Parts: sequence; structure tokens; C-alpha cells
Amino acid sequence: MYNVIIDAGHGGEDFGATYNGRMEKTDNLNLALAVGQILQENGVNVEYTRTTDVYDTPYEKAVMANNSGADFFVSIHRNALPTPNTGTGVETLVYDNSGIKAEMAQNINNNLSKLGFINRGVIPRPNLVVLKRTKMPAVLVEAGFIDNEADNAKFDAMFWDIAQAIADGILETLDMQSAALNDNSSDASSLYRIQVGAYRNQNLAQTLAQDLQNQGFDAYVQYNNGIYRVQAGAFDNLDEAVAYERKLMQYGYDTLLTK
Repeated sequence: MYNVIIDAGHGGEDFGATYNGRMEKTDNLNLALAVGQILQENGVNVEYTRTTDVYDTPYEKAVMANNSGADFFVSIHRNALPTPNTGTGVETLVYDNSGIKAEMAQNINNNLSKLGFINRGVIPRPNLVVLKRTKMPAVLVEAGFIDNEADNAKFDAMFWDIAQAIADGILETLDMQSAALNDNSSDASSLYRIQVGAYRNQNLAQTLAQDLQNQGFDAYVQYNNGIYRVQAGAFDNLDEAVAYERKLMQYGYDTLLTK
């Protein structure tokens, strides 16, 4: 069973974006709880950074996530621009546009776009604490613009459809991750991965995987025939795998591209 931590952005004295008395923190919490409910109904173990109107710093939220041992971190927000009604649509932010987190971001965006939202894409934001400091793959969903009348009308009228679309994007990614990590899966055998280390000692493998995760890589440990292999990424496109491998090499890691 996967563990997902859902973060409702802002809270307490931090209202987030506001528009005509509407507060982002409230929309975020309502949507986060709805997404979490759907995930739980589909067999996912869900935890929340908040379930009431309280404030924790982004760093404190990252610590909560890391201490929870969650497999994925999903932060729920709404967007805004300095001039109201000039921005519209959905986007999902990631530390960098690679690996399983980018796949989840794209899956979420694709599902939301089916509801009529403009898909503004997957946006790298390496400076955001909840994306940078979390040790698991993390995404931040901007569910429409709170300062756009049309987006707000859609948010209210299609609230449960929006929650379902986000949850479906997460669930699709969890299914893909399960296939990628299953050595007996024919789909998994066709994926390119980058191996960074191989150990007989599990603790050494876990330490390396954590170091990679701390630097923003989607790293994991696979066990087979007495060997703990530390790998990063799972790509069906060779060029994407090679680009990811080059990034690992730039960080000083010895790598081996496998399939």
C-alpha cells in the first residue's frame, strides 16, 4: 500500500491569495480533504499536513512529510496574478521536470484539462521549500486561479470532479510506479533506469538512496538475488534516461544505464 501525504497550502494567519473575500487557504483545505478521501476509498494510505485552519511553515510541512515516511507528497494550491482575471487554467509545479514526480504532475494536469481547464503545463520550481526539502517525489497542484471569475465558477460547480481528476492523476501514477518496481512486470523490463550503486548491505543502499533523494533525484532501492541496487528514474524514452544519467554524473555519481 502506498502512503501519500496531502498538503493544503497556507492556513491560519496565512490566507494565501485572496479575491473578493475568497481565501485560498479555505479552497486548498476543502480540496485537499476531498482528494484524500477519494484516495483512501481507493486503498491509498493518506496523511495530511493539516485538517483544520492552522499555519505551519513550508519547512515544517516538509519535515512532517519526511517524518511520515510517505511515498509521495502532494500540495494543493490555487493560483493568482497581480491583475485579476488575467490568468486562467491549471498547472503543477515540481522540483525538476524528470522522473516519477513529473509523470504524476502531467497525469494530474491531463485529467484536469479534460474538465475544461487550460493546461498551463508542468513547471519546474526548485526554489520552493515543499518541493526542495521533501525526501519523496513531490508535486504542487495549482487548481485554477482564485482571482479569475470563470475558474472560480468552475471550481465551485465541479468541485468533486476536480478532486476526482487530481486523485485519478495520482492513482494512475501509483499504478505506473508499481509496474516500474515489479521485476516480474513486462512493462517494467522495458523501462530505462540509472543504477548508481549495488550493495549486499541494505543500510548502505538506503543511505545512498536517501542522499540522492535529498538532492532531488527520484531514487529507490531494488532487491534481487542478494543485491540491493540503488536506481534512479524509470523512463520509456532513451533520450530522457540519458539526460537524467548526465545530471547524475554532473553530481559526481558513477552510473550505469540499465533496462
